Amino acid sequence: MRKSLQFILVGLAAMTGSTISPTIAAAQNLELRVGPGGVGVYDRDRDRDRYDRYDRRGPRGCDPGDALDIARSEGLRRAQVVRMSPRSVVVQGMTRRGPERMIFANRRGCPEI
Repeated sequence: MRKSLQFILVGLAAMTGSTISPTIAAAQNLELRVGPGGVGVYDRDRDRDRYDRYDRRGPRGCDPGDALDIARSEGLRRAQVVRMSPRSVVVQGMTRRGPERMIFANRRGCPEI
């Protein structure tokens, strides 16, 4: 009888420990800050949804760095962005035949026009 009581108590302690551990891990999202206004509680995940939506959507236009990388991979040397408009990105550089320019649409992925 004494052995079965010990097993029951050990089982209850194990179950109690398993229910406490998730609450300890969830408390890591809170941070206490001490400042001129006193002690305050700050939630680290407060604005996470707003940033996650932006990351899924991605950048809206053609990044000038991406346009330069594409132009260099196509063979333009000393490439530089000479004009950006809401509709296009113009990159100018040198090839074997002389000066050359490439025009990219100002959309995601920088498609060449």
